[in-house]
Order: sequence, then structure tokens, then C-alpha cells
Amino acid sequence: MPIINSVFTWFIKKRIHQIELFMKYPNEVQEEWFEQLVSEAENTEWGKKYGYKDINNASQFKDRVPIQQYDSLKPYIERMLKGEQNVLWPSEIRWFAKSSGTTSDRSKFIPVSEESLEECHFKGGKDMLTLYFNNRPNARIFTGKALTLGGSHQVSQLNADTFFGDLSAVIMKNLPLWAEFYRTPHLDIALLDNFEEKIEKMARATKDVNVTCISGVPTWNILLFRRILEITGKKNLLEVWPNLELYFHGAVNFTPYREQFNKLIPDADMYYLETYNASEGFFGLQDQSDSTEMLLMLDYGIYYEFLPLEKLNDDNPDTLSLSEVELHKNYALIISTNAGLWRYMIGDTVRFTSLSPYRIQITGRTKHFINAFGEELIIDNAERALAEACSQTGASIREYTAAPVYFGDDKGGAHEWVIEFDKKPAEFERFVDLLDGTLRRINSDYDAKRFKDMALRRPIVHKAPDGTFFNWMKERGKLGGQHKVPRLANDREYIDSILLLMELVG
Repeated sequence: MPIINSVFTWFIKKRIHQIELFMKYPNEVQEEWFEQLVSEAENTEWGKKYGYKDINNASQFKDRVPIQQYDSLKPYIERMLKGEQNVLWPSEIRWFAKSSGTTSDRSKFIPVSEESLEECHFKGGKDMLTLYFNNRPNARIFTGKALTLGGSHQVSQLNADTFFGDLSAVIMKNLPLWAEFYRTPHLDIALLDNFEEKIEKMARATKDVNVTCISGVPTWNILLFRRILEITGKKNLLEVWPNLELYFHGAVNFTPYREQFNKLIPDADMYYLETYNASEGFFGLQDQSDSTEMLLMLDYGIYYEFLPLEKLNDDNPDTLSLSEVELHKNYALIISTNAGLWRYMIGDTVRFTSLSPYRIQITGRTKHFINAFGEELIIDNAERALAEACSQTGASIREYTAAPVYFGDDKGGAHEWVIEFDKKPAEFERFVDLLDGTLRRINSDYDAKRFKDMALRRPIVHKAPDGTFFNWMKERGKLGGQHKVPRLANDREYIDSILLLMELVG
């Protein structure tokens, strides 16, 4: 332990200095990465197609290279899956992060280069520890093990040398030995395909381990924790793991889960650190102990652009560079990376809470909103309204989704919600009124449509039985890993299938 602490203390001081540099000179750092990415890829098939050799600045880059989504890159990626190289990126790419995300049921295969593993994903993992130790110099997480609940790993059938799996599995499969030594459980359990079998085996394999740190998606971690408590007969996780001190979380808004975690880990000193990472890259980290804003990480081999949300459907939308963004406006995130994703719209929306340094919050998804009546309801609005309704009625939420109800013969439209409560509200109708009232207060478009029920009626809210969303995700083959319940949809595909499941069960 003393040797590890000494080595890591040296690393922290060095890395904190580098972080401070990009905080001080953000635009210069981004410009350097832009030039490096374009230069390295100029002799790839993609680089030759768009004349990367002649690109001298970001303006030329934007003029020549259209904004990409997965479907436009898919033909190139499919060839890479079969073993072709030097297509989108010059170095050999043998690994792909498989992700269906929440925008499509179709599997996506995101290329993961050696550079993106080392300079982005692994660097992000190290910086999680760096920022934690910087804020808590007396941390003792190296006295025990880090529990990671990740996804599954498979070998691609397209090519014997091509591998794919959930991002967490790709990372675990490539971890250096020192990192693997401090992780639990063993890979043969951590990478199991069957999620329910994985939960059972993880619970039994880790219940007697000295776990000091946890990372993973809150939804799936809670299932693991509850199973551990069932097996051990303990009241909370601190009775199982008394030295537990840190939880890294991401992928979903943590607010709806906070009360559940406070019960599972009843310790005011428990440290929660939010991360923003995806199959496409590692983007942000919570660097302050008293704020959930995340520092935009600018030296991970990613060049950022930001598309104002009101221009999302323009034919040739103008994006903004980092130096041009404004506070508290919603932007779709566009990235170019050291794995060959060029001007790629990843589907997330963010807003800046600080411009010096650049800090962000995730506000939703470009395809996850409700705008059936011009109300422009985004996930951030929904999360804030639910948090207020829970706070006022003593409720806590496990999962939820919402979708529009279209105009009927004699009725206006509405929003229909299915909510699975961890703790039901004391007054359900008041909960619905608070949800509606808060949405009206924070979203003027929603409020206008609710005027005298002309376009939108009061929300329709269903209380889902325990386990509804777990069973629904299981039916769709989307348990574990980075799979998430779609929060908002502009159509009724998801909610109708959930309501049908509830009807069949009930």
C-alpha cells in the first residue's frame, strides 16, 4: 500500500498539472488535437476521399466533411469488421464496442483503436482516480478491490481476428495487469453473457471480498446489491463491505437513484463521482466534490463541435467550436476521434454550466424527447419535474418512460407516463399535479400547450408493478452493460409494449 500510494501520488501531481493546462488553454489544446487527428488520417481511405492533406483549419474541415451518423459510417465499419484496415483510421483496429444505445434496436459496432484505448478510455479511468485522490488525499481505495459490473464479451464471427463486446468488456479484456489485480470479480464471471447468471455469481464471488470502490450503471448495480443483501442477510452494503468509500457512476441521471443508494450505503462520507463515457469515447468527469457538473476532458484525442439544438434538422447545419459556445444552451455533441469517427453525432445533448473552465451537464438525447405538440420536452425537463414531485411527496423512482397520447375525437393530446416506484408517493394525485406543474414552470412551450387543456391535457401516469422494466428489458435482450430504459419517445413503440406487458402480467 505505501509503495502504491507513493507511485500514484507522483502520477496525480503530474496529471493534475496537465489537466490544469488544458483548463487554462482549452482552445489551443483542441486546435492541437484537430491538427494531429487530420494529419494522422490523411492517408486513410476516408482522409483521401475528403482531401485531409489540404485541410488547414477547422472551417475547411466543416465545409468538406458532412456531419455523420452511424448509418453513414456503417459501410466503412462493416468492411473494418471483416478485417480491412486503413479505412477510417491508420492504425490496426481489431476491437469494436457493440452498442444498441437507446436510439435504435439495431446493433452498432464502434471502432476502438489502440490510441483510443490508451489516450481516451484508459486515460479517463486513470483520471477518475486522479480527481478523486486530488479531492480526497487520504483515500484508501487501494487497500481493497474495485467491483465493476460490466457487459459481455464475444468473438466476432465475421473475422477470427476481430473482437467485439460491450465497451466495459472491451476495456476489461485489455486492462494492464496492475489494474486487473485490483478489480473483482474474475473475468470469467464479469464477462458472462447471461445477465441473471452473472448477477448471481458476482454476488457470491464478491460478498466476502474487501470492496472499497464500485463502478457501473446504477440500474444494474442496484440489482446486484440487493442480491448480495439477500444472500448475506445484511441490512446494508457497509455491513458487507465496511471499507467501501467510492462509487463511479454514469450512463443515466443519478438523481432518481440517489435515495436508493443512500439507503444501501448509509454513510454521509460516501463519495459519488459522475462520469460521461460512451462507446464512442470518454468525454467528461466530475472534478468538484460539491457539484455534479463535469469537466470536459480536452486532451483525450477528441475534437469537439457543438450543434445548437434549434439547427438540428437543418440541411447543412453550422456547428460551433468550443470557443463559440454559450452558457445554458442545449447543443448536440459532434466528435472526431482517434478511432476514426469523423464529425460523428453521438446522439447526446449537453449544456455548458461554466466556460472557464469548460464544464457541462448532459441534458438528453437528440432522438429522446417528446415534441408531438410543439412542447419540446427533453429528458432534463422530465428529470427535474420528477425530482420535484418525489421531493414533495416522499416518493422515489426506480424507472420510468413517457410518450405522447395523440388527439382523440373529443380530447386533446397528453403525455402518458409509466413509472415504477421504489417508494410510492403518499398522495399519488398530488404527485401527478406536481409533475405537471413543474413541467409548466420550467418549460414555457409545454406550459403554452397546457393552457386550458387546449393541446395538452393533464399527464396520464401509470404505476408499474415491481420488476416491470426489468422484465421488459429482459424480453428485448437488453439486460446489463450500458443498456438503458428509454426515458422519452416521440412515438408510442416503447410505451405500448410496456403497457401490454403490464396488462398480460396483471
